[in-house]
Amino acid sequence: MRILDTHLHLIYPDRFSYPWIGPGHPLNREWSHESYFAEAVGLGIESALHMEVDAAEADMEAETAFVLELPRIAGAIAACRPERAGFVAHMERLSAEPRVKGVRRILHEVPDELSEQPIFAENLRRLTDYDLSFDLCLRADQLRPIGLRLVDAAPDVQFILDHCGNPDIAKDGLEPWRADTAALAERPNVAVKISGIATNARPGWQPHDLRPYVEHLIHVFGWDRVVWGSDHPVLTRNGSLTRWVQATREIVGSARADEQARLFRRNAERIYRVG
Repeated sequence: MRILDTHLHLIYPDRFSYPWIGPGHPLNREWSHESYFAEAVGLGIESALHMEVDAAEADMEAETAFVLELPRIAGAIAACRPERAGFVAHMERLSAEPRVKGVRRILHEVPDELSEQPIFAENLRRLTDYDLSFDLCLRADQLRPIGLRLVDAAPDVQFILDHCGNPDIAKDGLEPWRADTAALAERPNVAVKISGIATNARPGWQPHDLRPYVEHLIHVFGWDRVVWGSDHPVLTRNGSLTRWVQATREIVGSARADEQARLFRRNAERIYRVG
């Protein structure tokens, strides 16, 4: 099965500053393009979309420019600041590079009030002018108050919900996550990324621990609105790339070949306009 990874983080501390990665942090080292693909190619991962790594604001655009010059990087989801008056000028610069496929502002680590400002939704609506999508990165408790509000405020924007909406799998967090993701799935402008959930599971997790979450999302979103992502190297905090690929293959192993192809590659090519 050919795979397009929609959520690869590359970390180069010698080039860029990452305020959230301090001394002693498990990711506080280089995570290079070469080391990732040394493992990924053997798993069927042919290419990847780079997901911004919440680099220092001064490094955001440089990070995007750098990763787009690397082999097998099919495009980038760049960092953005919709709460800022300079958002439009930033999008003008980004859209000059066709390999920028979307943007993201991490919302689970900032005050909720930041995304509640009117300018935030106003700027998100402008993404249609640039044919850019928006990746929603939220905690499970933010899905309804923040996720639904933003999606409804920008109905013409393509949203992708990262990391399955971050269910608390270690604490059997199916509810209210299940109801909240079902509500998001009712919005036709939302897709969901099957990624990141191993990080939220107990150490020593098995595929059956993740299966109810993946199967629920496929059920409510359908096979045409699911994409696959590794969340490498964050996933190494509670697993490995090989283990995550194998687990996903096992969970969807009974699906038809064309359904698996949609999850692992075809939907991403359409939603992120790759190829």
